Amino acid sequence: MEDWFRQNGAEYSYIATENDNHASVKLFTDKCGYSKFRTPSILVNPVFAHRVPVSNRVTIIKLTPHDAELLYRRRFATTEFFPRDIDSVLKNKLNVGNFLAVPRGSLKSGSWAGPDSFLSDPPESWAVLSVWNCKDVFRLEVRGASRVKRTFAKTTRVVDKALPFLRLPSVPAVFRPFGLYFMYGLGGEGPRAAKMMKALCGHVHNLAKESGCGVVVTEVANREPLKLGIPHWKMLSCAEDLWCIKRLGEDYSDGSVGDWTKSPPGLSIFVDPREF
Repeated sequence: MEDWFRQNGAEYSYIATENDNHASVKLFTDKCGYSKFRTPSILVNPVFAHRVPVSNRVTIIKLTPHDAELLYRRRFATTEFFPRDIDSVLKNKLNVGNFLAVPRGSLKSGSWAGPDSFLSDPPESWAVLSVWNCKDVFRLEVRGASRVKRTFAKTTRVVDKALPFLRLPSVPAVFRPFGLYFMYGLGGEGPRAAKMMKALCGHVHNLAKESGCGVVVTEVANREPLKLGIPHWKMLSCAEDLWCIKRLGEDYSDGSVGDWTKSPPGLSIFVDPREF
């Protein structure tokens, strides 16, 4: 595969594996010449039988692919793994939508006036993300659970569905094939950016519920400041997903960042949903 990568002009190859899969890590780092590179977090949140309330102090705006592209390119183009063809990603049929959250009443013109106006005078705090429909590409299923756990999970859903106003956390039907929505392009600025992100995640949860998804997933850098605003269950998530990287040739330009295998980690990464 590395030979095929080189033939097609790839400068680097990278792989992802579980951090505690010691045999796999040893194979790649000792035998195949890869270096440990990044340890992002995979955050998974169940889709409950009830809708998640979204703060009425937050305004959520659905961006067109064009507006989202301009916002991403101007604010996140230097983020690690940012895809140069972000326009193709945003226009893909699997892209559910692009959403911006701002404090209610904070837009200077009173309403969304386009990315140019927004970027020239942004509100004090804001957050943005896009949503990818994975359920139409693949399904997952949890196997090996005991009958007791299956019964407990089903009971939580029955109670949640019968009494949605209680907003009880229920376990989705993960013991049969289920789909998911993947959140990518997470970013934001300001002291309340994490709260804006939490509102966006609630909005995505409700979209996922309407489409019949079992979970909502995202992957972020380990030190991502917005991580505090992303709801997730630890028992379903992976605190450290290990990425390893290898430089495939020495005849390439080092570019502005030098040898990527030796670059220090940044606060954020941009996970391309096509790879997920």
